[in-house]
Amino acid sequence: MNSTSITSFFNALHPIPWWKILIELVVIAAAVLFVVRFLRGTRGARMPRGIAIVLVTLYVLLQLVAGQLHFDRISFLYSKFLTYAVYGAIVVFQPELRRALLKLGETRLFRGLSGGSGELGQDVDALVEAAMFCARRKIGAVIAIERDVNLGAIAENGTLVNADLTADLLNTIFWPNSPLHDLGVVISNGRLMYAGVQFPMAESGELEKELGARHRAAVGMSQESDAVVLVVSEETGDVSIAERGQLIRKLTPDALRDLLTELLGGGGGGGPASEKKSDGLRREAA
Repeated sequence: MNSTSITSFFNALHPIPWWKILIELVVIAAAVLFVVRFLRGTRGARMPRGIAIVLVTLYVLLQLVAGQLHFDRISFLYSKFLTYAVYGAIVVFQPELRRALLKLGETRLFRGLSGGSGELGQDVDALVEAAMFCARRKIGAVIAIERDVNLGAIAENGTLVNADLTADLLNTIFWPNSPLHDLGVVISNGRLMYAGVQFPMAESGELEKELGARHRAAVGMSQESDAVVLVVSEETGDVSIAERGQLIRKLTPDALRDLLTELLGGGGGGGPASEKKSDGLRREAA
């Protein structure tokens, strides 16, 4: 790019008011920051840097070489490459895009584990009782509680149960050496619908090294849906909740009951109030 081209570029910018340029730069920076923060800690977090390097390098080469030497065919191919790169990005970032659409499409008007507050309290009590039973005996367990997003497509690989939700039934399922103990349970509308379900797994690099397959399954399920996932560690007996890809660890019985009631009871699950309360429960559990 010669000096004449640079002079022409700045001359073209001169009629544009400075405040318009500033607004455009702020909007672009905000969009980039939003994308980076959204992808942080996800499977696609390592991709944007590589894509940006490739696109910037190709653009500079085209401007310096193809533009000066009139390589029209190369410029044409680059424009086509950008079109296909968009489709490639959709494929690469499919989990992140799906998660974003789930967040946008979630409705909170009918959120809840079951029909009424009395039934919700009974169901939460059953979950807490089962979790503490497993925690005291260091029995591994992972339970996904359905909210707005139906889990039928994920749960169809498991065993249909469709039974009343009770602590005794959960304890029986997760008891060591029982046929269904090693996988997950799905609860829908206050009923234990499926057992022996293989949950989608989070990437191993997204969690602490001491956490095993159950915690990866819990976080993976919470990434692929809006479910609240309760997990009990077989090694330590710690009780945790995974929600929206975040893991809240080492919950006490009271903290677990409060958090489940908050997330499942229609009290703005997933909103600022829920996040504030979850932060408090993290500190209490720690």
